[in-house]
Amino acid sequence: MTETITGAQSLVRSLEEVGAEVVFGIPGGAILPAYDPLYDSTKVRHILVRHEQGAGHAAEGYAQASGKVGVCMATSGPGATNLVTPIADAYMDSVPMVAITGQVARPSIGSDAFQEADIAGITLPITKHNFLVQRAEDIPQAIAEAFHLASTGRPGPVLVDLPKDILQETTTFDWPPRIDLPGYKPVTRPHGKQIREAARLIAEARRPVLYVGGGVLKAHASAELRQLAELTGIPVVTTLMARGAFPDSHQQHLGMPGMHGSVAAVTALQKSDLLITLGARFDDRVTGRLDSFAPLAKIIHADIDPAEIGKNREADVPIVGDVREVLRDLIPAVQVEFDADHRADLTGWWRQVDSWRETYPLGYDQPTDGSLAPQYVIERLGAIAGPEAIIAAGVGQHQMWAAQFIKYENPYTWLNSGGAGTMGYAVPAAMGAKVAMPDKLVWAVDGDGCFQMTNQELATCAIEGIPIKVAVINNGNLGMVRQWQTLFYEQRYSNTNLSTHSKGSKQRVPDFVKLADALGCIGLRCESAEDVDATIEKAMSINDQPVVVDFTVGADAMVWPMVAAGTSNDDILAARDLRPAFGDE
Repeated sequence: MTETITGAQSLVRSLEEVGAEVVFGIPGGAILPAYDPLYDSTKVRHILVRHEQGAGHAAEGYAQASGKVGVCMATSGPGATNLVTPIADAYMDSVPMVAITGQVARPSIGSDAFQEADIAGITLPITKHNFLVQRAEDIPQAIAEAFHLASTGRPGPVLVDLPKDILQETTTFDWPPRIDLPGYKPVTRPHGKQIREAARLIAEARRPVLYVGGGVLKAHASAELRQLAELTGIPVVTTLMARGAFPDSHQQHLGMPGMHGSVAAVTALQKSDLLITLGARFDDRVTGRLDSFAPLAKIIHADIDPAEIGKNREADVPIVGDVREVLRDLIPAVQVEFDADHRADLTGWWRQVDSWRETYPLGYDQPTDGSLAPQYVIERLGAIAGPEAIIAAGVGQHQMWAAQFIKYENPYTWLNSGGAGTMGYAVPAAMGAKVAMPDKLVWAVDGDGCFQMTNQELATCAIEGIPIKVAVINNGNLGMVRQWQTLFYEQRYSNTNLSTHSKGSKQRVPDFVKLADALGCIGLRCESAEDVDATIEKAMSINDQPVVVDFTVGADAMVWPMVAAGTSNDDILAARDLRPAFGDE
């Protein structure tokens, strides 16, 4: 059916047709024509954020919690450039997102017009694809292709830049458009020969590890992962981006590998003879010094993005395909090997792995100065909130503690900025997750540094009726930077004190309880271990407003274990005063 409408109406109709339910954005001059028909849409809800960065992270949180494409919208120039950080974040973490930006009118492009920025050029390295639409009649096709690209293959952000004059023009609307993307044909089914070779290596390996990355969650393959793990009895490690893909309570789960991973997980990777790598990319935070990573291991590497295979570590068995499809083929292939009595005995391997797990469990010391331990706060929050709650973390010490001390039993309950490490992610991402999953309990675990970057979105939450809960782990400092200054800069604390603690007559700047009240939220404060449970329970009893809890904690707590940047995983430290957790064996 063909209709005659404006380009702006065509945009809104296209969003309705692709199933977009929510757009996070802020209007401005170049995108303003689109906001007029959006006002009348009964299918697309627009949420007016307070900063475009908040719009982008909210779209990310919406996408990560729901599996749907998140959508954000901004005007030209600074509106568009304020989306660059969340677009880069979504690119690093493979989040399906479509960013729609206004652009100056076509005759003005390239003239340095008011609020002009070449956002297509700026975002070229950090988008899966982007479009500068030149004709009003091309809007439906651009939107359809953008959503298709964002959600298929390796997910990622796509930008659609729309000059103001094509939004104002009269055009025809015809749906559905023909998707025309020559060269874009993601391989989803793995090659049978590679599957059989992988099964053979799995059957032969004596020290195998399932190295699980965020691609397992993108592929919705948690059930298949568990089936393979239980069939083989192989230890499982889940990266920061894969927390929840495999239950923490499962006996085969060794925890998170990497710079602040568990000793058992890091050591198992180092000593393994086979890594079954599923939707992971051998990130530097996992491998440590790359040339010393898992030196004796053969590599099976399954990923939907062929560019990742061999990028950092050569694969003995490269498998290009959707991880869910890979697992569905691999499970019966492994069973064939086992039925033929080809199966190595893993008893000795498990004895070794269990000894690491028992010798170096995750833990923390209570502060000697009587201050509140941040790890205790986060541990209790996870226990009281329960395994169905969604946790969105900022970046820094609190992020690592939330990954370590909250138990994740279900997929899509842990949201964080892994690849880019974007401070300010938590509050807007939690907002987006709550919009996507309104019946879920959503907590943002934030630091006092991160929180001050995007807390204005709490006003959005208050006005729009999005009752998230925020736990501010307030140690008065940029905690992770301070930890590095303690360890590597002779305790020279240059520019890390945020003054969010009161000392003597000194005021808290800002006072997060007063700030929460000013933003239309309920503000609470907790300063002692005895009050932690009651404070969390009080926050959870309030469901008609956002809640902010200022957990005032000690400044000296550190994240352990730790592999210092640029060092080998063999040098993992269980605590500051210890030698490496393991050496030659």
